[in-house]
Amino acid sequence: MLDLKCKKCRRAGEKLFLKGDRCFTPKCAMIKKSYSPGVHGKSKKRKRLSEYSLQLQEKQKLKFMYGLREKQFSNYIAKSIARNIESGKALLEFLESRLDNAVFRCGFALSRTMARQMVSHGHILVNGRKINIPSYGVKPEDTIQLRPQSLNKGIFSNLDLFLKKHKAAPWLSVDKSKKECRILTKPSDEAFSGININAIIEFYSR
Repeated sequence: MLDLKCKKCRRAGEKLFLKGDRCFTPKCAMIKKSYSPGVHGKSKKRKRLSEYSLQLQEKQKLKFMYGLREKQFSNYIAKSIARNIESGKALLEFLESRLDNAVFRCGFALSRTMARQMVSHGHILVNGRKINIPSYGVKPEDTIQLRPQSLNKGIFSNLDLFLKKHKAAPWLSVDKSKKECRILTKPSDEAFSGININAIIEFYSR
């Protein structure tokens, strides 16, 4: 039985990469069941969406990708609009700079859900200090490390395999042998590839 994460992808009509490695295999729900979820999903055609529906869909896609509740997501939107720079760029920085996302982008976890679990359970150090807040914002020159005492935990049993095939985001520098990641710059725009950020900002500006 497919879980809720797979249903979110099917509802969005595209892969949101919420299930780690599974999303790259034939077991992916978007390969096996690319139609909408529900009893009539297979026979129901995806209808042309209104402007409002398109904005809502883009918002839901981004919110699901980062695993955020509506209140958390709307707070990021409000802070982004209040920043004295382009709102979409500000939103990118807020979401990508989250510690759980940075751990995922480093290749220390297969998914943001797994990365959030690592952070919450105290397995992650930032500049040598244990941080267990997934929303903690990392900055250029910060260093993320896996807590040495945690490396024998089951969650890290396949870590070397993760790292071997993972390509870190360009704003990160990963030392795979030391299990360490340094933040080089602010996040790059490619993180939101395929997402209509302007539609999301317009949705919350109504």
